[in-house]
Amino acid sequence: MSFEATNSLRVVVAEDEAVIRMDLVEMLSELGHEVVGEAGNGQQAVDLAREQLPDVVFLDVAMPKRDGLSAAEEIAGAELAAVIMVTAFSDREIAQRAADAGAVAFIVKPFTMNDLQPALTLGLARWHQVQSLKKDVANLSDRARATEVVEQAKVILQRDHGMSEAEAFGWLRRAAMNKRVTLAEAAAAVRAGDSNP
Repeated sequence: MSFEATNSLRVVVAEDEAVIRMDLVEMLSELGHEVVGEAGNGQQAVDLAREQLPDVVFLDVAMPKRDGLSAAEEIAGAELAAVIMVTAFSDREIAQRAADAGAVAFIVKPFTMNDLQPALTLGLARWHQVQSLKKDVANLSDRARATEVVEQAKVILQRDHGMSEAEAFGWLRRAAMNKRVTLAEAAAAVRAGDSNP
């Protein structure tokens, strides 16, 4: 889902004050979002996030049993959903702690419906940027590992079979094409001793 498509989000709301929770649920519903779970403490929020796999979780900072910050850390750390913190405190320390816990947006009580949509739009944009960056980093790591395996296989072929670097690379390419595997897989077979010229 692109972050612009915020008209049909699945949302979990965690707030220990029932009246505020009901107001938040009502506002989100009026904005066209589906509230798939409500929680009165941080642990229930984590459990609902794991069960429902929502797009967004709204978490109050101060809740019984488990506070919203530790719940946010688990939900964001497991990449279950975007987390938007809800709090009566607007000081810099709370905002920093929320950001450190993985929250992508922050709204301060009392809030209105006009506060929710910008928080959702900006929060989801940030969430998708973070997810995209994580994928890019993972791809780069995979490519770096593959390059390392190929380099190690070339060294083995040069050392054990007297090939030049270009000859070793050419042999690996041919082996990969013949076996219909990636270059890294062909190199891994050489490294493991399962494939020789």
